[in-house]
Order: sequence, then C-alpha cells, then structure tokens
Amino acid sequence: MEKLNYAVLEKTGYDGYILKDAPEKVLQYGEGNFLRAFVDYWFDVANEKAGWNGKIVLLQPIPSGLSEMINAQEGLYTLYLRGSEKGQKVDEKRVISSCSRAMNPYVKEDYDKMMEVAVSDDLEYIVSNTTEAGIVYDPSCKLEDCPPSSFPAKLTQVLYARFKAGKAPLVILSCELIDNNGKELRKCVGQYIEQWGLSDEFKAYCDSCIFCSTLVDRIVPGRIRDPQEKAALDEANGYLDDLTDVGECFGVWIIEGPAELEDRLPFKKAGLNVHVVPDVTPYKKRKVRILNGAHTGFVLGAYLAGFDIVRDCMHDDTVKGFMNKMLNEEIIPTLPLDKKDLDEFAAAVEDRFNNPFVNHELMSISLNSTSKWKARNMPSFLSYIEKEGKLPKCLTMSLAAYIAFYSSDIQARTDSGLVCRRPSGNEYTISDDAWALDFFYDHRADSPEDLVHAVLTNEQMWDQDLTKIDGLEKAVVDGLKMIREKGAKAAYASCL
Repeated sequence: MEKLNYAVLEKTGYDGYILKDAPEKVLQYGEGNFLRAFVDYWFDVANEKAGWNGKIVLLQPIPSGLSEMINAQEGLYTLYLRGSEKGQKVDEKRVISSCSRAMNPYVKEDYDKMMEVAVSDDLEYIVSNTTEAGIVYDPSCKLEDCPPSSFPAKLTQVLYARFKAGKAPLVILSCELIDNNGKELRKCVGQYIEQWGLSDEFKAYCDSCIFCSTLVDRIVPGRIRDPQEKAALDEANGYLDDLTDVGECFGVWIIEGPAELEDRLPFKKAGLNVHVVPDVTPYKKRKVRILNGAHTGFVLGAYLAGFDIVRDCMHDDTVKGFMNKMLNEEIIPTLPLDKKDLDEFAAAVEDRFNNPFVNHELMSISLNSTSKWKARNMPSFLSYIEKEGKLPKCLTMSLAAYIAFYSSDIQARTDSGLVCRRPSGNEYTISDDAWALDFFYDHRADSPEDLVHAVLTNEQMWDQDLTKIDGLEKAVVDGLKMIREKGAKAAYASCL
C-alpha cells in the first residue's frame, strides 16, 4: 500500500470532506497527538461547516518531532473519534486536511520559512501546547537566537518580526495545562520585552494582540498501539498512515476573550462545542470538580470493591449510582454556572467513563490521591456543608474510602510506595508524596477511631483540622468500619 497523501486518498475513493489549498492562517507550536485531535480537528470542521478556508502550519517545539512524517503525507492524517454518547457506541473516522505543512525551526531553512509565515498577511492565530513546562521565562534566551529555547521567547521573536513588518496583531490561543495559561504567556513575553530592551511601541503592539487563556477537554489516547488493529485499519482505508490519531468523541474548548472574538473565530458558525467566555475560571472549576472530582470521589472505594477499570464501574448500578448522586446532589449545587449546563456536562461524564475503547485503570487514577482529594473534592465538600448545614453523604463516604484504600492490610513501605492488600487478596502499591505514605505506614496499627482522628487532624493534608466539622469524625469512622467489615460496595449502597 502507498502512504497517505492527496493523490493516494483520491485513488481510494474517499468521499469525506477534504480541502487541499487555502491560506495559512494559523501558526501552531506543537504537532503532537493532542493538538492534531483537538485544535486541528476544530479548524478542519470549521473549514467544512463555516467556510473558514484556512490552513495550519505546524511547528516542532523541540528539535525532535514529526515534521518529516507530516510533510511526507502532505499534512494529511486519519483521526478516529471514539467513545460513547447517550449510551451508544461511537466510532467515527475523518481525514484531517486543515494542516498544510510542518517545520522544524531548529533547522535554519525551516526557521526562515517560519519567519516568512510570521509576517504574512494571511496569519491570524497562534496556537500552542508546549506542555505544562512550556510557558516559562528563561533569562538565557536572546533575541538573536535561532530559535530561543523557551516558547515565550520564540513567540516574542515572532511578534517582534511581525511588528517590524507592520502587520496586524494576532490572537494567541494557549492550550497548555496550567492555570491562566494565556495570562502567564503574556507575562513572560513582557519579561523578554524588558530584557531585550524592545520599544514601548512594540509593547503596545503586544497589548493589542489578544492573549487567550483557554481550557481544553478531550482525552486523546493518541496512536493505535495494537499492530494488528492498525494494519486492519490501513487495509480498510487503502493507504498507510504513520500519523493515525485517536481521541474520545467528547470535546470542549473554552476560550477566555472579548465577546467579539466569538464571531471572529469560525467555531460558533460551524456549530462546534467551542465557546468564548469573559472568564474561564468557572469552567475550569466545572471540569475539576465534576470530571476529576468524580474520578477521585469513587475510584478508591471501587478498587477495594473489586473493580479495575472505569468502564466496568459504569456497568454497576451501585457504583454508578453513588457517583451520580455525588455529582447531582452534592457537587453540582455548589457550582456557579447554569444548572442545565452543569447537568449536561455531568451526563457527558458518565458517557466518557463508559468509553468502550479506553481501558482506564483505577490504579492509574489513584496516583497522588491525597492532593487530588484535597483539590478536587474538598472544595465541594466544604461548600455543601456551608450551603446545606449538613454533611454530604457520598463525599463523606468518599473520604472514608480514601482512608480505607491507604490503610487496607498494609504490607510494607518500599521505595516504590505503600504496599497494601485488597480484600480479594492481591497486593497493590500506592504512589503519593513520601510524607503521606509514611503517615499511613506509621499509623498501620491504629484502630479505626485513632486512624480517622489522625487523618482528620493532619493539617499537612487538609490545611485545617477537619474534626472541627460537626459530626464528621464519627461519620468517617462509621464509613471506614463499614468498608472494612461489609465491603466498599455495601458502603456505597448505604449512601443511596
């Protein structure tokens, strides 16, 4: 079989949407699986549904990357969006044609080509996903570096070239997984303006660019790992694709910016789940408390009850019922967004957890559960108590399940973590901060009452003494005893 490109695709008789030629409107720092299954997908659909008529130039953020592979396929690749929607299995294929070419700016020829795109009249947007460590200020970077090491220095260089060429300001869409990603990026650019002694006029130019903080939400497993499955898909498609990508069918992109940006971007016109909002913070809170909070809230007890992957939990009425009650009655009422929006997001969470294509292991979710419970579940827990004047049953039982998981027949404290034994008999190793693991190991002989008291009064864990919350200590002791004596599933059932 031949490798995917426009001519080969045409020979296969592919009848999906394809756009071969269009102006290059986006410069994208990052060419990996996530951006290609997320941002480049949105722009591809915008070409089809909204007549956006644009292409994306992909840039390697580091010296090694996919540029040669992408260019060998003329920017084309196959994307599979897989999952569950309203309980129905979804497996959709789309050949993405929104990418024109890829460049490695660490090669002088490509660096020069990148700067040509930077000063073109067609360019409107810069997109980035340079990992959580990408938005950092590195004072060793110089204006004359080709390219500088840090992404904010690279961006400052591009904007400065565009400013000198007298070209229009840009919209910068940061997709890195840090809070206030756009604001942090603008702050770093400001540091380089000062360090490099650039003019006040350029600073004003940067102020006229729109630096957007964004929230991205799509699980992207990436490439198909099973060689037999990959070979079967290539055979069915009639071409070889070295860039096949896989993402879940759910996706939402929340972009913080001025109201007029929503009409400027092509996504609203295309009917996509991309929204421009004045403040991304409530949506970040929605994701952390509902999606992430659901995970951390039920998986530890579910693991003790004998479950190993998330999808199987969604096929059990007790565990699923516990999760949904926790979300609908204890978490959603504490959030500052429209209830219909929150209900729809929570309903999508159940579908996402039921994804038939992803074996999401509970033990992988359990990593660092001490800090996760504090960040994801504690705010909902405290807000519910403040609002309702009573303990939330499911979140309280979730806290008991956390303690049970970290203290289940402790076998050893090793360099790898805290070795415990599940009621079914197999050992498991908990990974967390050393101090948290040491704490539970030191308290391994405690009675339920002493252990719960030690956990709730541990201010290093919670930044407060939780025994001051009326009735909590007794409720958690009762929950822990029930989990140990009757099993976690029975304890979850007691909350329904």
